[in-house]
Amino acid sequence: MKASEVISNGGVIAFRTDTFYGLGADPFNRAAVIRIRELKGRDDTKPILLLVSDTQEIERLISERSLHFETAAKLWPGPLTIVGKAVASLPEEITAGTGTVGVRLPAATSVCDFVRKCGGVLTATSANPSGSEPARSAAEVARYFPRGLDSIIDGGEVSATEPSTVLDVSCSPPRIVREGAISQAVIDQLFAEYD
Repeated sequence: MKASEVISNGGVIAFRTDTFYGLGADPFNRAAVIRIRELKGRDDTKPILLLVSDTQEIERLISERSLHFETAAKLWPGPLTIVGKAVASLPEEITAGTGTVGVRLPAATSVCDFVRKCGGVLTATSANPSGSEPARSAAEVARYFPRGLDSIIDGGEVSATEPSTVLDVSCSPPRIVREGAISQAVIDQLFAEYD
């Protein structure tokens, strides 16, 4: 069965993102998102980030594209997850009750194409049990999850050494939740130019 069919049928896959391997499901399918949380043994207070295939998908996820959001999005496509105010239709299991959601537009066109075929938006929380290192290959995913996944898409070994940087623009001033591939200095310079 193709990955797109698995997703449309409410399944959960593992796939190579632009950083590490991620667990993919339709973010609007609450049952599928709950399965991801159960697989990871994930703390309910942590939101699940989403990948989009194109910038126009953002309106399905973010209710308010503030100036800070638009400024941060100048670093897309790339390893920057932008946290903004979520639309009400996203399940609470995605937002973890925060009212916000983290979204990323990958730099790799192959990843964007894959997400597009799967409906334009996919969950992309790292493919590992909570507290473990992110999976860097399909074989690592299979070791972490010998059962519970509907499909593992082998995209080869990842070359990324750092996760995406997570920037919360739902607050003012924006704050870095996790510094990753894009440094604090780059973020600071970006906002200095547009303030």
